[in-house]
Amino acid sequence: MEAPAALARPPLGLSIASFVSSFDRFAVSPMLVVIATDLNVPLSASVAAASGYYLAYGLTQPLWGVLSDRFGRVRVMRGALLVAALAGLVSALMPTLGALVAARVVAGACFGAVIPTGLTYVGDTVEPAVRQRALTDLMGAAALGTAAATGLGGALAGLVNWRVAFAVPAACALICALALRTLPEPSRARHRGAAPGVSRYVGMVLGQRWALLVFALAFTEGAIMLGAMPFLATALEHAGVAAAVAGLGITAYGLGLWALSKLVKWLSGRWPVPVLMTVGGTQLCVGFALVSAHVNMVTVAVTALLLGGGWSFLHSSLQTWATSVVPEARGTTIAFFASALFVGSAVASWAAGPLAEAGRYPLLFGIAAAAAIPLTAIAALTRRRYGALQADRPQPQPE
Repeated sequence: MEAPAALARPPLGLSIASFVSSFDRFAVSPMLVVIATDLNVPLSASVAAASGYYLAYGLTQPLWGVLSDRFGRVRVMRGALLVAALAGLVSALMPTLGALVAARVVAGACFGAVIPTGLTYVGDTVEPAVRQRALTDLMGAAALGTAAATGLGGALAGLVNWRVAFAVPAACALICALALRTLPEPSRARHRGAAPGVSRYVGMVLGQRWALLVFALAFTEGAIMLGAMPFLATALEHAGVAAAVAGLGITAYGLGLWALSKLVKWLSGRWPVPVLMTVGGTQLCVGFALVSAHVNMVTVAVTALLLGGGWSFLHSSLQTWATSVVPEARGTTIAFFASALFVGSAVASWAAGPLAEAGRYPLLFGIAAAAAIPLTAIAALTRRRYGALQADRPQPQPE
């Protein structure tokens, strides 16, 4: 059964799966200190549980993209969720850091299929004119998962056990995999002749210079945003705040993302995309600058709120751009986009580990604030140029 040609919003099952994937990805941030203490390892070592997850999440994206282009969006998501459920359960049982990191790598690789493939599903089934609105709906579901993870992850780790925070999304992933069996597959663009192979899809994407630019922007955004944000909770714990409370401080990120994604949905089509990008990048810069000056519950909560807003405005604009640059290989394009995003976050979180271990959080967050300036300028200017070029070209046939 094929999906409708023009949905107005993501299917409920897809939104729930995005919620679970986001919960699993962000639950570890407020638990890093507790994991380090429980397993008797340095904080800089326990960071590998997060950076390894992000790296696997990112590096497997091209694989998921090609598989979804060849075999179907829903089929790929369901298979990945089943393996992610098993990896999450194993994560909850691991007695040593090395084994835990290995299990988290597998979980990251599999949960990594959910949101990017969901974005591709939206790209397949929602008309371009209203696509950013639909994507912000999907982002809103992921944001609620983030808010729940950052709030509950630290609380579960501090009050119960950090292993529970890995077991809960594993059980939910299994339920989602079963529920998605009723989700219809979208019709995908067909090419003349034989079905394209992996090299054909990859060649389509990597041969498009605008796609390469969007990937570079995603890498930088991931390094700044996802690479530095996990250290907000550890910065609070370094200042003497308990893990259960520190997680609540960054819950504002998910809540801000959810609330402001609604604003972005309303502004989409009313404000030019470069303006949305500028507003988002400015929020990232101001947020990290604030917490680089002083770390306490108030500044971290305000920063987390600003980061949620920055992600709503800037990231939704970038990912909408990514859905349009190579529509004939959209799954592969989104996969490379997500890969760049999370490889950037993994590299940055690994590089920032020693700074966090030494308690040099002002420098860590100051670097993120400074880096947000060129990111915002380049993203806005190049998106404006892209829009002008597209307007000058003959209009393509509807997708």
